[in-house]
Amino acid sequence: MAGAPVLILLGPPGAGKGTQARMLEADFGLVQLSTGDLLRAAVARGTEAGRAARAVMAAGGLVSDEIVLAVLQDRLAEPDTGQGIILDGFPRTDGQAAALDALLAGSGQRVTAVVSLDVDDEAMVDRVSGRYTCAGCGEGYHDRFKLPAVADFCDKCGGTAFRRRADDTAETVRERLKAYHAQTAPLIAYYQHRGVLERIDAMGSIAGVRAALAAIAGRVAA
Repeated sequence: MAGAPVLILLGPPGAGKGTQARMLEADFGLVQLSTGDLLRAAVARGTEAGRAARAVMAAGGLVSDEIVLAVLQDRLAEPDTGQGIILDGFPRTDGQAAALDALLAGSGQRVTAVVSLDVDDEAMVDRVSGRYTCAGCGEGYHDRFKLPAVADFCDKCGGTAFRRRADDTAETVRERLKAYHAQTAPLIAYYQHRGVLERIDAMGSIAGVRAALAAIAGRVAA
């Protein structure tokens, strides 16, 4: 994977990180890596890191940074990441960012670009509390901003089962936003200091944000 672009998407819940990462995947051949998905896959495969994660989760604990990094390292060794990756949901803290830098440096890599999806908190409460996903493929929708083209049928896979997160309530979203600002927003300064930070107004349309992200990805993936 040496020389392949490494993009990080930063933004609070509801900023559109997952949706935009999937679009970048389709447009540029980059591989979206979500730490939650990676952990679940590692547990299912029974890798060494996956077994460690399973033990922690079974005990009701939080998976350590060391385990997350081990799972990420295993995934980066797979050939499909050779075109580059998009990290969605990691890092979340300065400590994780420094650990990620060290992990990438071990294979001659570095973070190529970090995009902060800037949003208005109260608008995020409205946006997140109305979202839902296809139970089959995970495609995201919203009660007001993004309905399926054909009612009750997923645009991507044609599925008819949808689900909502139990914690996508206004009160819970406000608490998650507080946590984001306290723990993750300082990463903006961390990456700005390294000269890799880009900022996008994520309050615009999905298509507008996609175009802005594509311009950035086009530069770093060239």
